[in-house]
Amino acid sequence: MSENALDPEDRKIVTLARSARARNGVPEGAAVRDETGRTYVAGSVDLDSLKLSALRTAVAMAVASGAKSLEAAAVVSEAQAVSDEDRAAVRDLGGAGTPVLLAGLDGEVVATVSAG
Repeated sequence: MSENALDPEDRKIVTLARSARARNGVPEGAAVRDETGRTYVAGSVDLDSLKLSALRTAVAMAVASGAKSLEAAAVVSEAQAVSDEDRAAVRDLGGAGTPVLLAGLDGEVVATVSAG
């Protein structure tokens, strides 16, 4: 799927996720959009005492900021699939039908899966 074929709001979260990855020099970047349209952007966390994927970090930021639900999520990664743990975090806040976009490092969306 070409990034240009994406809904503008979905293209925005893919772009934000890609920027977070590049800016922070981390393996993954992610962004989620809540029910009000606010976005939360994060990179992966790799500390001795705390390891979180970028997507789980973005979901945690949304929850900590008072988000009640998610409309969509995006992750930019070299991974070939969205992990079950990442999908579960999105599902916990957004529900099983929340779309999760997986994009390569170039920002090209390679898959869209549901959180469920």
